[in-house]
Amino acid sequence: MGKFKEALKDFQQVKRISPNDPDATRKLKECEKAVQKIRFEEAISVGDEEKRSVADSIDYRIIEVEPQYTGPRVDGDTITLDFVKAMLDEFEKQKCIHKRYAYQIVLQTVQLLRSVPSLVDVNVPDGSHFTVCGDVHGQYFDLLNIFKLNGLPSEENPYLFNGDFVDRGSFSVEVILTLFAFKCLYPTGMYLARGNHESKSMNKIYGFEGEVRSKLGEAFIELFAEAFCCLPLAHVINNKVFVVHGGLFSVDGVKLSDIRAIDRFREPPEEGLMCEVLWSDPQPQLGRGPSKRGVGLSFGADVTKKFLQENNLDLVVRSHEVKDEGYEIEHDGKLITVFSAPNYCDQMGNKGAYIRFTAPELKPNISSFPAVPHPDVKPMAYANNFLRMFQ
Repeated sequence: MGKFKEALKDFQQVKRISPNDPDATRKLKECEKAVQKIRFEEAISVGDEEKRSVADSIDYRIIEVEPQYTGPRVDGDTITLDFVKAMLDEFEKQKCIHKRYAYQIVLQTVQLLRSVPSLVDVNVPDGSHFTVCGDVHGQYFDLLNIFKLNGLPSEENPYLFNGDFVDRGSFSVEVILTLFAFKCLYPTGMYLARGNHESKSMNKIYGFEGEVRSKLGEAFIELFAEAFCCLPLAHVINNKVFVVHGGLFSVDGVKLSDIRAIDRFREPPEEGLMCEVLWSDPQPQLGRGPSKRGVGLSFGADVTKKFLQENNLDLVVRSHEVKDEGYEIEHDGKLITVFSAPNYCDQMGNKGAYIRFTAPELKPNISSFPAVPHPDVKPMAYANNFLRMFQ
């Protein structure tokens, strides 16, 4: 969970109990390094009021594209479908696009995301459909398979990807640039929600930061962090279906207007509404209980029912948890978990899934799919050294 200072105390205790254990010694040293790095970053950090936008300081137009670059190009300021298709092919070959175009995609996405509220209302006209996907976690080749099965995103074939685009899987850069590029291409054909892994603390540990540094360079790390802070926290489809990455709340009476009013342009806090939408999970028991994750909470069917009644909604769709079939229906049919990363981390053996809703009924039509082959790059290839010791 990135709580290295708390972990350090535990490892020091283990070392006192087992002073000659080489594994305990190694992990203690790595934890000490992590804490030293955190303290250094805290010492040189500036307050929020002093921070300047990274996105506003970059002009991608002045970045020169070398003549020897043979990848796809954007002519001017408009990202086209031909460019995106060519980019997907490059990524499939394990090649990257020029940094100018990576900057262009991220910066234009930031501008789009800044203008939307923390809770986005999605309108699906009668006879039209809308697809909701769960966690993808850097599994680029499974993302391509979703598009093969369900069609590329477009204004006529819109998607919502419900958080956790990055980390763990080692093709997170390809995933995020693909989703952001489709957002630029079709602003109402690609909706994106923040997950708990769209945060600095998770990205430092679970691989995205290291992957960005390796594939795009140091400057992109802060740019992606800023972009993630612009992502909305929840969506409502046709005033009926509430879609959120994690789950519901520690108190009754939360209204959609409360979620809409959240100041999301920051790193996620460890408590409060913003934390809970990103981290909470359903439980089979009624009421509320502690979270098995140590952040957020667990909530029962009565909590789901009351939230839906108080907001005149029919269904909660959330992600955040791996499921054997890629989905699970709980809480008397009022809550669906959808998870779109099959064979999660190359070891879980689960299927992925997505949900297609057709208006006006918005009945969930769930499709499961297996994992597809990918190049021989292991999950967590770019993860924090400390975490890799536990793999």
